[in-house]
Amino acid sequence: MLCPKCGTENAEGNQYCRKCGASLSAETPKQIGGKVYCSKCGTENTGDNKNCSKCGALLSGETPKRAGSTNTLEPNVAGLLCYLVGWITGLIFILIEKENKFVRFHAVQSIVTFGAFTVVSILLSILGSIGHIHLVFYIFNWILWALAVILWVVLMVKAYQGEKFKLPIAGEIAEKYS
Repeated sequence: MLCPKCGTENAEGNQYCRKCGASLSAETPKQIGGKVYCSKCGTENTGDNKNCSKCGALLSGETPKRAGSTNTLEPNVAGLLCYLVGWITGLIFILIEKENKFVRFHAVQSIVTFGAFTVVSILLSILGSIGHIHLVFYIFNWILWALAVILWVVLMVKAYQGEKFKLPIAGEIAEKYS
């Protein structure tokens, strides 16, 4: 049996790769002479079955989606990714995740928080180009982005830890729309 991650040959029956430790249970089904055999239990299935008729395993070799989610990511990883590129990844996750409230909460909070940071930064940049006090707006803009980076790291860590870390205003909005 070949490891799907590193390609190392493993003995039949191994559940984990002897080289990299990856799970071998997601092996693709074996097709012999037009017949499909379940990689989990070895039962012969017809080619149009999606799941094994004996054990229920997926015959496509795909990873099943998580219960209560529309994607295959762990909720804490998806929560972290909501913040990765600020409001952009928040928008992506709010569009693709329809069921998981934890992921949707972090997606909405990311959109609101980093969308607001972006708007305020643009306004400070515009005001900084006017008149003799441009240095003041320039300094405010750098302070704003320094705070945004710190908040960005904190929110990603909290989401990865599985915590629903609620910001004062953005958290309330996220709670309402998630």
